[in-house]
Amino acid sequence: MKKFISIFFVLIVTISMFSCISTSAISFDCDVKTYSESMLMVNLDSDMVVFEKDADSKRYPASLTKIMTYIIAVEYFDDYDNTKIEIKKSLLDSLEQNGIALSGLEWHAGKKLSVTDLLYALMVPVGHDSATVLADYITTQSGTDFVDMMNKKAKELGCKGTHFTNTTGVYDPEHYTTARDMYIMTKYALGLPMFSKICSTSTYYLKGDEYPITTTNYMIDSGRGGDYFYTYATGVKNGTTDQGGRCLVSTAVYDGYAYLIVCLQAPYNYERDVTEQYCMIEAANMFRWAFLNLQFVTQVTKDTPICEQKVEHAWDTDSILLVPETDLNIILPNDYKEADVVVTPDTTEPISAPISKGDIVTTATVYYKGESVTQINLIAQENVKVSFILYITELVKSVLTSVWFLISVFIVIVLFVVYVGISSSYTKKKRAQAQKRRNKR
Repeated sequence: MKKFISIFFVLIVTISMFSCISTSAISFDCDVKTYSESMLMVNLDSDMVVFEKDADSKRYPASLTKIMTYIIAVEYFDDYDNTKIEIKKSLLDSLEQNGIALSGLEWHAGKKLSVTDLLYALMVPVGHDSATVLADYITTQSGTDFVDMMNKKAKELGCKGTHFTNTTGVYDPEHYTTARDMYIMTKYALGLPMFSKICSTSTYYLKGDEYPITTTNYMIDSGRGGDYFYTYATGVKNGTTDQGGRCLVSTAVYDGYAYLIVCLQAPYNYERDVTEQYCMIEAANMFRWAFLNLQFVTQVTKDTPICEQKVEHAWDTDSILLVPETDLNIILPNDYKEADVVVTPDTTEPISAPISKGDIVTTATVYYKGESVTQINLIAQENVKVSFILYITELVKSVLTSVWFLISVFIVIVLFVVYVGISSSYTKKKRAQAQKRRNKR
């Protein structure tokens, strides 16, 4: 019986506390000139946001759409090299008739290409034709609309401001996303087969081609990138529409630090000769700022006491010390001061024994200059045994003083009074009837 109660308490404590780390957004002071309407920059090693600008506003993603197209395609197929897909001329003709540029598949019309080739053709150049071919094949084979699959996946990933109407990113007022959602999708894609490799490729030869397809992301192209080339850039994808402007998702790695930046709706107007790749300019400058001005700091270790938490239902322990579950490593400016960082428990409510060393008791929020940076789990530093007598006493006390118990007692009293009244009236009536019968005799 004692063992059962002990297990029950452990489950209650575990269920009632947060077991996962969540991150919050903070924008450090940054003097980089930005051009995009929406931006989000995240340290990939910690998932910590270091800069954001209107990151939750709806924007038109242009060819960044193909990151989700890639996700659906790569998760659909099992064998990328040996699965061959026909390049239907009718699909390519349809794109051309609608004024949508092709990216190299026109030389393979009527032939078959591997899924691997099509994934490269999707992500290295603009890739409208490859997106259309992949979507047509998967829709035909699965019987499920490809765009529906995209929207379902976005929802599964936790994207709150995204809706797709096509696989390519051509403008549609109902085809939109946000910088934050774009980060979520890209971070997920980075964990999928070949994505990082493909998105860092500047030239690729499709099977049988004499000339390669080439990247439109000049940040990773040392040969054609010119001033846009950035040595430490490693991917990912860019795109442009008249309505959505210049868009970019880019990653960079330097000296053990990895960052991802999303830039949406940078200026673009071909007719007015506004054709500069402003999103690439700002992305490179933002990477330089982060690499030169931000650093990982171990603010507290897993042995650093954060707070003292009151304990109930224990014989000889009134409180226990809580420490971080792991060392707290966060990104901070190089010139930060220790006083700028504060770790505050999210709750000071008493907890009930039993408690095992290492149990997650609560969470704490880490603040930098008053802004929330991240959350950490706080764990017990020692074992605390339960006192069943104290627990039962407390349980009885809580029951006796609960509102529902008092209401129940009141109802019982009322019913008893009513019962007594009815019984008394009934008894008097019976006596009166008996007396009447006696009088008749």
